[in-house]
Parts: sequence; C-alpha cells; structure tokens
Amino acid sequence: MQTRAPEEPEVREFSAEVVGVDDRTVTLDHTYFYAESGGQPADRGTLDGTRVADVQKGEETVRHTLASVPEFDVGDTVTGVIDDDFRTYCMRAHTASHVLYGAGRRLLEDLGYGGFDISGEKVRVDFTTSTDIDDETLVELERLTNRTVWDSRGVGWEAVPTEEATAREDVAFNTKTEEGVMDDADTVRIVDIDGWDVAACGGTHVSNTREIGPVTVLDRSNPGEGLTRVEFAVGPSGIDRGADRHRALRETAAALETNVDDLAETAAAIRTERDDLEARVRDLERAAVSDAIDDFETVTRGDTSWRLGVLDGVDP
Repeated sequence: MQTRAPEEPEVREFSAEVVGVDDRTVTLDHTYFYAESGGQPADRGTLDGTRVADVQKGEETVRHTLASVPEFDVGDTVTGVIDDDFRTYCMRAHTASHVLYGAGRRLLEDLGYGGFDISGEKVRVDFTTSTDIDDETLVELERLTNRTVWDSRGVGWEAVPTEEATAREDVAFNTKTEEGVMDDADTVRIVDIDGWDVAACGGTHVSNTREIGPVTVLDRSNPGEGLTRVEFAVGPSGIDRGADRHRALRETAAALETNVDDLAETAAAIRTERDDLEARVRDLERAAVSDAIDDFETVTRGDTSWRLGVLDGVDP
C-alpha cells in the first residue's frame, strides 16, 4: 500500500482502518499522508488527534510514527488530518523546482538533474551542466521561473509505462533521489507542466503554476564535482526575502545618493574612482620616498656609494 497523496494532493482529511500498531508506529489500510522521499519531507498532521511525528515508506506499507503511543488499536477506524499549511507549502515548493528546471532547460547546456530538497526556509535544485551559472544567468533563471508562474500553466500527472518513459528524451530523471519513481515498477509517474517541463516524480504538486506564487532565487554554490546548486524560496519566506533584498537595495542607493535603477552604474563609477585614487596614492608614496632618499646623507665606501637615513611612515 502506497500513499495516495501524490495522486490526490488536495485531500486533507480522511478515515482509514488501523491494520498495525507497534508501540508508536501505526499502519493503515490506506493513507493520504506523504511519506518522506525524493527530497520532499513527510507530511505533518494527526491521527485521531495524536500528532504524527514522521511518515516513512516500508516495503509494502507506509509507517506513521506518532508523538506518543496511540489509544486506538488494530481494527479501529481513525481520522487522519493533514496539516494544510505545510502540505500546501510542499506542493508549491516541489512544483517550483520543476519550473526552475524548465528554465534551466532553456538556459543551460548539457543539463542534467542532480538532486532536490525542501526545507522550511528554502528549496534547492542541483543541476549538472557545463554552463557557468553566473549572476546574469541566476537572475534570468528567476525571471523565467516567475514568468512561468504568471503564465498560469497547467500541471498534470499520469502513470506511463516504464519502457515508454525511459525512451522519451523530454523526461527529466533522477533515479538517485527520486525514490519510488522507478523501483522496478511497470509504470513511471510523469509530472507535466504544460509546454514547459516534463519529469519523473513521485511528489505532490499544485494543478496550476499560478498557485506557486512568487519565487525568489537566493544563491548558487558548488556542492560537488560537476554540480551547481541553486537555492530559492517560495511562500512567506520568499516574500520576506524579496522584501529584505528590496529594502537593502533602496538603503544602499540612498547611501550612495542615487536611485535603484542607477545603482549598478553608480557603484561601478565609485569603484573606478577608488581604483584611480589608490593608483594616485601609490604614485605619491613612490615620489615621496624618492624625494626623501635624495635628502639622505651620502656615504662612499670604496667604489660604492650609500645613502643613509630613516623613512618614517612607509610600509615595508
């Protein structure tokens, strides 16, 4: 029995029969709790009012670990309630990662999918690519991602025969981190963002990109050879980070007595002026040292003349 969450991600409350209780671990005849896999964390929520601390996949079951030993037993019918805020956040974040990868398809060469992870504050996508993801590319990734959100593209999913799915060049696969997508199954679950991206994925997703909301790309790094990690934020975290960035830009522009639109040009001009001043200072220091040496006492020993004196305030 696998979780029904990926196929019916909008379900937040359900009833199920208890088929196993082992201390705090509970199994049900069916569940809508998402079990941690593929970089997406487990759902939060309750079973008959007891907090669900963790959800993991077993060989044939989904194991719900509760915060305390339950009062119910095998054969009882229980009510599962899934934390709406966290599930919605994960759906939006996971779909956003597909949209970002779709943007990568349009900007990056030799693109491959190297990993994915959702945390409470940010999301990461690891690319394998021969393209250097510089600042300009990072900004363009963010622009294309948010444009796709605005375009309100439909998101759908279906089970496709494994042989057919693996033969398709348009499907992004990551068999290392997308646990459960392959697993020697006869079919592969394909998530399709209309006209933008197609990927094998077992996570939960929104049905339209407009549900994602604004995406704020934070930074990139190199976690390993051949990988470039791009981190971004969605939801309240993304909105807050975007506001912080806007505030910092405006404060910097005010400090430099310019406006945000001219900030880059002003900063470049200041850097050029600084470099010119540093060069002038170096020239003046060299001239001062030369003048000071000219005033030193000349001492001749044999065929060699020496100037003797002390230079104050000159770095060695």
